[in-house]
Amino acid sequence: MNFSLTKPVVYVVRDLERALGLSVATKGYYIISNYTAFANSLVNGRKNILLLKENELLDTRDLLSHPKTRKFIGDLKNPNILVFKNTTRLEKLCGKYKYNLLNPSAETSTMVEEKITQVEWLEGLKKYLPSHEIKIAKDLKWSGDRFILQFNHAHTGNGTILVEDKKQLQAIQKDFPDRPVRVTKYVDGIMLTNNNVVWGEKVLCGNINVQITGFLPFTTRPFATVGNDWSFPHKLLNAKQKTEYIKMAKAIGEKLVQSNWKGLFGIDVMLEKKTGKLFLIEINARQPASTSFESILQQKINKTGLTTFQAHILALIGQKNVDNKLTVIKDGAQITQKVLLENSKISNNDANKLVEQLHKNKFDVFVYDNTEFESDLVRVQSANGILQDENTLNKIGEKIKDLVQPILKI
Repeated sequence: MNFSLTKPVVYVVRDLERALGLSVATKGYYIISNYTAFANSLVNGRKNILLLKENELLDTRDLLSHPKTRKFIGDLKNPNILVFKNTTRLEKLCGKYKYNLLNPSAETSTMVEEKITQVEWLEGLKKYLPSHEIKIAKDLKWSGDRFILQFNHAHTGNGTILVEDKKQLQAIQKDFPDRPVRVTKYVDGIMLTNNNVVWGEKVLCGNINVQITGFLPFTTRPFATVGNDWSFPHKLLNAKQKTEYIKMAKAIGEKLVQSNWKGLFGIDVMLEKKTGKLFLIEINARQPASTSFESILQQKINKTGLTTFQAHILALIGQKNVDNKLTVIKDGAQITQKVLLENSKISNNDANKLVEQLHKNKFDVFVYDNTEFESDLVRVQSANGILQDENTLNKIGEKIKDLVQPILKI
């Protein structure tokens, strides 16, 4: 399709990479983000991109309220504001400055994402969840079988605990006796995910990928997401499983339509190894982090096709959906090295060396200035899959690891 923006959109985002699912040359598209040497190298002096340089990286709220941001937005005619993940604080800030925020309501996002309210919201779709119950932590009894314990709010592995013995459960109960928790049967399997778009009353289902989770030495957290592989599901899933997965994604999207949702959402689904059954694990009511790269892969194989990020933007600005479908991809992967030494930082020389080596081997790369433990440090992207199986990198994945680890001294 010939893509165009009928209304100006200003994406205010902490990490520039999140906004690169759409070409920066798109007329009417503007980005406000943090200045880093690496981000600046991607911008090439474009006037539609504002990079704010401060002593530390600003979060979305600080970016949005910055004087330079207000001037930048003030110079545009009828701008629309987009953020990566909406919050009530951002809604209030946009209300204060009289900005038109495109994102769906933070209240809906919270209700759908958080573990306790999500169960209530799902209603008849609770059948997709593994066996579960909601209890107060102090009332839990150890049955002898390990289980997943989740507090109401969790993100990229935080707040999700695999409880494996009675002593571990008692420690949680001592620290959080009166906190409600969701207790779910442990499912031994492979995590799948995909990005979907609610566009009007239609649900566009995106490409299924394997969610790379808990891979050492990229992260130390067993439930932390570090990457995606769009190739491996085509070896892993049979036709029936693919159909069941899309049926689940569409049902959740139709439920979101009823809640006045628009734009992106993602689902995480566990493929149980023993039975081959699919279980809903998470709903991400926002732009999933893999959207930008999926859209780049889609654009590379079909210059005129619709990408996931394009559909997201068009849905948010209210452009009419004329039976559009997302471009299908069957290959590609990305993996992220997390910060494993707090307050450590890549030197400019090491960053340049890393980028040079990865580009030489035909990989794309994003370098972040984050220093917080387990935050993103380096994201490497490949046109081909990187998994041999769910626990093992293939030759391409090992090549990435061999290039990244020595330079970062991990």
